[in-house]
Amino acid sequence: MCMTEDKPKLVVVGNGMASVRFLEELTALEHGYDITVFGEEPEPAYNRVLLSSCLAGDIKIDDIQLRGRAWYQSQNITLKTGERVTQLNTDTGTIELASGHSLAYDQLVIATGSRPICLPLPGADLDGVVTFRDLKDLAALHKVQAGEPVVVIGGGLLGLEAAAGLAGHGADVTIVHLMDKLMERQLDAPAAKLLKTSLEAKNITVELLAQSDYLREAPGTGKVDALVLKDGRALPASLVIMAVGISPNCDLAKTTGLTVGRGIEVNDQMQTNVPNIYAVGECAQHRGTCYGLVEPAYEQVKVLAAHLTHKTASYEGTYLATNLKVNSVSVFSAGQFEETSETEAVSYTDPNAGTYRKLLIENETLIGAVLIGDTQDGIWYRNLIQSGKKISSIRSDLIFGETLANLKDKTGEQRL
Repeated sequence: MCMTEDKPKLVVVGNGMASVRFLEELTALEHGYDITVFGEEPEPAYNRVLLSSCLAGDIKIDDIQLRGRAWYQSQNITLKTGERVTQLNTDTGTIELASGHSLAYDQLVIATGSRPICLPLPGADLDGVVTFRDLKDLAALHKVQAGEPVVVIGGGLLGLEAAAGLAGHGADVTIVHLMDKLMERQLDAPAAKLLKTSLEAKNITVELLAQSDYLREAPGTGKVDALVLKDGRALPASLVIMAVGISPNCDLAKTTGLTVGRGIEVNDQMQTNVPNIYAVGECAQHRGTCYGLVEPAYEQVKVLAAHLTHKTASYEGTYLATNLKVNSVSVFSAGQFEETSETEAVSYTDPNAGTYRKLLIENETLIGAVLIGDTQDGIWYRNLIQSGKKISSIRSDLIFGETLANLKDKTGEQRL
């Protein structure tokens, strides 16, 4: 590895979306570091969020690449792909590689992301049982033929994205979900019901309150041929995708004295309990929260790049909103989505158009919004929630969105 002796050595472990954005932020500043990046996957970084679109055939694999090798070279960054960092030695300031080599660092950034959760079901090791997290998984899913039976375990964000991609590919998809509604962490019952109806209209079967028991083998093949539920039903499947969530990848941090909760604990500068070691993205835990989304990671790396170039910056957390399209059905959720005795709910439904809106109001401020179908006002609602601005002057028109509400706003206050 080519490193100059007169520059501090910055090592980045992980080459995913958070890592690339960090490098973009850092190289836009006068940083003065000799940078080396290690990625466990053989390919340069790509956009995982677009894997389902790639699966459905809406875009090509080349379209999801973030930065090619030439960009790293142009920024004088040493990129090592297919290299796994196995040990972190804080006493000596070195990392150990699976290849047996070691490397010294002055500053270290851990951006190892997360791993998909795999249910410990009997038969989980059969051929045809996969997750949906990387290009290797995508390659397996691309082999599915039109009309082939596929089961997706999990009705959250990850499961719906996988199901949508496979359905777009022509597969006969069944979603199996343990809870009584889809996306229970983001949607109320009416919104989840409308989403379920919309998916079923696109030939995706949804099984709710369905508990997986085991994965059945096609006799003598080592391949899966069905998911068997606790109620005894066998759902035919030549492919089963486990999409039941992710967990922070803290393996490297656990090899040494870093403080680890659910994720690697960091302060407002993304610094761990070891001063020259930082963590960002899905592997980090900030103020007790691990974020499994891209937006918080991008906000974190901006702060870290500023901090490492001796600027004042603090990360104070991210106000989350969910905005996605599942098989052409748009979904948005921000803030609180279930009413309480302290809140007032305002809703609007058009079943024929497949649209639903619900707003939650407390003390004349908007505290939550759920949209199905027409989600163009989602970001406006999120900004309004985050601002805490009083909505009294636009209350009667708030449910109809930004355009009408702003036309009726006579307060003279600055509009969002």
